[in-house]
Amino acid sequence: MIIGTAGHIDHGKTALLKALTGQQGDRRREERERGITIDLGYAYADLGDGQLTGFIDVPGHERFVHNMLAGASGIDCMLLVVAADDGVMPQTREHLAIVELLGIRRALVALTKIDRVEPARVEEVRQQITELLQPGPLAGSAIFPVSSIEGRGIDALRQALLDQAARIDARSDSGYFRLAIDRAFSVTGAGVVVTGTAFAGRVQVGDELMLSPLGRRVRVRGLHAQNREANEAHAGQRVALNLAGERLAVEQISRGDWLLAPALQGATRRIDIEFTLLASEARALKHWTPVHLHLGAQDITGRIALLEGEL
Repeated sequence: MIIGTAGHIDHGKTALLKALTGQQGDRRREERERGITIDLGYAYADLGDGQLTGFIDVPGHERFVHNMLAGASGIDCMLLVVAADDGVMPQTREHLAIVELLGIRRALVALTKIDRVEPARVEEVRQQITELLQPGPLAGSAIFPVSSIEGRGIDALRQALLDQAARIDARSDSGYFRLAIDRAFSVTGAGVVVTGTAFAGRVQVGDELMLSPLGRRVRVRGLHAQNREANEAHAGQRVALNLAGERLAVEQISRGDWLLAPALQGATRRIDIEFTLLASEARALKHWTPVHLHLGAQDITGRIALLEGEL
C-alpha cells in the first residue's frame, strides 16, 4: 500500500509521518532551514503486518502544489492532515479537491496538534472536517485526533492504516509496464537510478524499457520494490530502477518522464480528455484556455480546445 499525505502548510504532515514510521523527513538543507517541506519526501515502514508500507509526504505550501500533484498520483490511501489550532485552511480544501479529482476513494483524517488546544477546540475542528468532507465522495472518513509530540492517538491511527491495507485490492499487474519517474540521481559504482510509482504491469531485472518521451532504450540492471532489493516489481509498488543505456546520463532524465514497455512508446502532443470544472471556479472555461497539465509525475503547460460550448 502507498499512503500519501495532504493538507495545509505547517499542519504537521512531516512530524506525523515521523511519529508513525520513526523516520525523519525534510532531509534537504533548505527544508530544515525554512522549516517547511518543499519537495516530495519518502518513507517506508512496517506498521505491524510484516509488509513495508510506502509513504509519500507532500508539501503544503500553495507555491509547491505541482510537487504535491507529482506525489499524489498513484497513492492508494490519502492521509488528510488538519491542525487543531488552525482548522480547515485553503490548501486543505485545494488538496482535498485534487485527491477527489484523481479518483482516490480511501482516506483517513489526522487531526493533529491536539496538545496545543483545549478539548472543545478539537471537537470544533472535527465538525469543520466532517462538513468539509460531507458533499464529496470521501464523506464519513474516520477522523483521528493525534499529537505527534506526545504520541497520543498514533497507535489508533497506525491500526486504522493497517485495516486499510487489508481492504485494498491488489492492482492488476497484467498488461504493459508503466512507471512515472519522480526522481533521478546517480549512485557511485551503479550509475543512473530512477524512482517512481508503477502504474501497470511488471518489470524484471534484465528487461528492456523505453525512456519516454525521449524514446531511448534502456536496460534494467537492478531494482528495489518498496525499498527492498528484488528481482521483480509490479503495479502498485514504489520502485527504484538502476538503468543502463548507451551514454545514458542522469541529466537527460526529468521528473515527469516515463519508463514504458517498448510497445507503449508513442509520444503525442494532443490527448482527448473528459474535463470537470470545480464549482469553486469563478470564471467560465473558454476555448484555448492555457492550463497546466498534470499526468503521473509530469507537469507541463498546454491549452484546452473545447469541442463544443463553454464550461
